[in-house]
Formats: sequence, C-alpha cells, structure tokens
Amino acid sequence: LSELMFVDVVRRYLETLPVDRTGWLAGLRDAFVGRALTALHRSPARDWTLEALAREVGISRSVLSERFTHLVGQPAMQYLTSWRMQLAASQLQSGMDTVATVGERVGYESEAAFSRAFKKVVGTPPSEWRRRRNGNRLA
Repeated sequence: LSELMFVDVVRRYLETLPVDRTGWLAGLRDAFVGRALTALHRSPARDWTLEALAREVGISRSVLSERFTHLVGQPAMQYLTSWRMQLAASQLQSGMDTVATVGERVGYESEAAFSRAFKKVVGTPPSEWRRRRNGNRLA
C-alpha cells in the first residue's frame, strides 16, 4: 500500500512540474525519455549507445537526443555516466569489493577505464575517494 501511495504522490508531483523544469523527474513525463531513463536505470552496466537506447524505446536517435537533453538537462550518455558514478560511489562506500569489481558492475571493462571516468566526474580516483570516505566515517 505504501508503494502505491508513493507512486501516486510522484505522479501528482510530476503533473504539477512547470513545463520549463528539467531533470530526470521532468524526463519521466515524456513517454520516450521516461522509457529511456527506465532502461538506463534498469541496466546501467549495459554497453549503451545512443542508437541502442533509441532502438530500445522506439524512437530515432536524433529525436531521442534532442528530447532527452531538453527535458533532462544533459545528453543521455552524460546522464548515464553520472548515474553510473552515483552507483559506484554508493558501492565503494558501503562495500568491500575491489575498485575493479565495482567498475565492472557499473559498466566498465577495465579498472583503468573506470578509474579515469570516476576521477573525471568526481574529481578523485575511486580508491582515494573510498579511503577518504571511510576515514571520515571512522573519525
């Protein structure tokens, strides 16, 4: 029952969002962008391309790119990278898996590729980020 209430509250909130509002919630209002967001969240480690994502949701690549960027506020692949880094940060902070394992889980074929992407988005390599976070928890 609580899940149904939550879904209803979110649906009602989406209906009240201003038309010019951007972000993933705004993207959910659009049938195609909403399906794209769902696909990215369901399978973040999949080897996504804009073409594969467009095919998944049944729309052309150019239309998806334009709609996604307009509604969410960033291109789909940039959004995917941000989502992957959020997932990775959560796993790095809460688990004991290696950096390579976390990177593989969020869609990177090598530890080096994951570390470069993480550092580019977060500003710190994942192993250093984890050390700092875990050190702050112990302090």
